[in-house]
Order: sequence, then structure tokens, then C-alpha cells
Amino acid sequence: IRMIPEDAFAVRWRKPPRAALVFDMRSGDSLYRRDATRTYPIASLTKIMTALAVTAATTPGEAVVVPRGLRYEGSAVGLLPKGRRVRAEPLLGGLMIVSGNDAAIVLARHVSGNVARFVALMNEQARLWGLGCTRFTTPHGLSDGDRSCAVDLAVMARLAMRRPRIAAVAGAAQASYRFPIEGGKLYLSGHNPLIRAGYRGAVGLKTGYTDAAGRCFVGVARRHGRTFGVVLLDSPDPGKQAAKLLDLAFENG
Repeated sequence: IRMIPEDAFAVRWRKPPRAALVFDMRSGDSLYRRDATRTYPIASLTKIMTALAVTAATTPGEAVVVPRGLRYEGSAVGLLPKGRRVRAEPLLGGLMIVSGNDAAIVLARHVSGNVARFVALMNEQARLWGLGCTRFTTPHGLSDGDRSCAVDLAVMARLAMRRPRIAAVAGAAQASYRFPIEGGKLYLSGHNPLIRAGYRGAVGLKTGYTDAAGRCFVGVARRHGRTFGVVLLDSPDPGKQAAKLLDLAFENG
């Protein structure tokens, strides 16, 4: 992300996000920033890197075994059939659309054999991409040790949206997959506040929340050949603040 010297627009907040960044998805130029290089907990925005690592190492139809001893906390797909083989793509959907911590653990173990090795892979990838304020301790983001900054998250967002598999699930309001459960279908409904509100041009990407991180969001929208991204960390209202910043980007970018 290239930090241009001056903001293209100014914003007054009643209650600002802890950190924010608006950027051009194609060029990487920033249009607005607030504490964009300061490191904070990022909650489930961690899963953007998880998805990048998973899509680099798997194919959509690849068989993944759901461990019998699977344990998790927080948000989940919740219908993963333990001991059964499932395709990688429904798990990727569960990871990104409903922010499934169970899907994150299953995919991490599939790719690297165990969670610790997968987290090491995530950190190595962050190092190779020059993400200097990023550090992961889990594949799902529940730990306060999963930390990054708005600038690094913008880099991850740009990389993620170039991957067709990630872009497809990141922009989905709802999705269904053939799945070995009762009824034979897994139905998922997304959390993206821009997509749920019908924001024009919204195509991604990921929400997150923990007590330490607050409400976090990386959003992407495309109109008339222009694509902008927004990162919000600890926002009082990610949907409204993201829409306001993206509106200004399309007006002034």
C-alpha cells in the first residue's frame, strides 16, 4: 500500500474507529487513513490470511477429514460431520461467509498437519509479503495475539480478492453446498454489513469481533471500473462507517 502524502478527503467522526484506511484496490494508493500503521488485535480478520494459505495449498474438490476430536469456541459452521470427509470448498465458505472457527481449525490441520504448523506458515507468509506489523497465533483470530494494522490488512485484502475462490465466497450474501449432513445441503448466510444492507457494488470481504479488538471490518466495493477497499478496526458501526468512507472514495478517488 502506497501512503500518499495527503488524504483525498477529510472525515469528521462522532465516534471514530480506532484505526481506518481507504485504498484503491488496483493501485494500492491510500485515500484516507487513521492510525493505519499501528498494531491492534484483529479478531476474525485473521481468516483472510487463513484463506490465502488454504487456497494456495488446496483445490476446491479436495477431500478434507473433519477430526473426531474437533474442539472450538465462538462462531462456527456447527454442522461439520466429525470423522467424515468433506470437500475443501464448503469449508472455505464456512470460514469466510459465517466466520467459522471450526472450519479454520479443520482447514489448518488439513494443510499443515496441526494448527501450530499452519500458524507458522501464516507468519512466514506475512514475513515474505513484508507485513511488518502482523503476527498470528491462531488460524481463526480468537486470541488477542492475532494482531495487524490497517496497512497490512489492505495488502492481504488486495491479495485475497485476486484469488477467484476467495472472491467468490467473500462476496456471497448466502451460499449452499452439497454436504454430508441431514438434507444433503449446507446453507450459509453472511455477516458482511455492506452486502446485507445492499450497498451498491459491495463484493467483499470479512468481519471480525472480540472484546479486545472491537468490531472490525474489511470491505470492498466496485463501481464503474473502480474498486476501493476500506479497513476499520474497533469501529462503533462498521457498516455505516464503511459506507461513508467508500462513498467518499467513489466521489473523490
